[in-house]
Amino acid sequence: MDRTEKRAFVDSMAEVFAQTSFVLVAQNKGLTVAAVDDLRRKMKAAGATYKVAKNRLASRALDGTRFQGISPLLKGPTALAWSADPVAVAKTAVEFAKGNDKFVILGGALGTQNLNADGVKALAELPSLDTLRASLLGLIQTPATRIAGVVQAPAGQLARVLKAYADKEAA
Repeated sequence: MDRTEKRAFVDSMAEVFAQTSFVLVAQNKGLTVAAVDDLRRKMKAAGATYKVAKNRLASRALDGTRFQGISPLLKGPTALAWSADPVAVAKTAVEFAKGNDKFVILGGALGTQNLNADGVKALAELPSLDTLRASLLGLIQTPATRIAGVVQAPAGQLARVLKAYADKEAA
């Protein structure tokens, strides 16, 4: 890379760090090309981005951002992953790490909070944003369903009483 390419890379990464809420740092030492491609596909399916970056350039891009605390993790062959949904990145990385011992999660940052590998694993155990939205929607809809059931119950009981009287009269 020449200087202009390096400068453009640092600027693009700084822009990414300004827009995202979570950055994961992982060590990818010894991963095959097929494994990296598989991980990229899984990350893309989860709505995340996975990028192998030069540590020095990534550190420069981190300077002045809220993720500056993860700079010490950038040693050796590292990769960065990020997404709008922090749980999606963490889940995908933790699942991939379970099946591939050469992929090691070093840590990450959620906003200004730095996370170690255990913190990332704990984040991966949380429900995803879509799951939380569905649960919230279910909670909102439940009272409406109960109200409709309560309102309909007296009318149903009245109809059953009238039917019972009609059956009694017919007999």
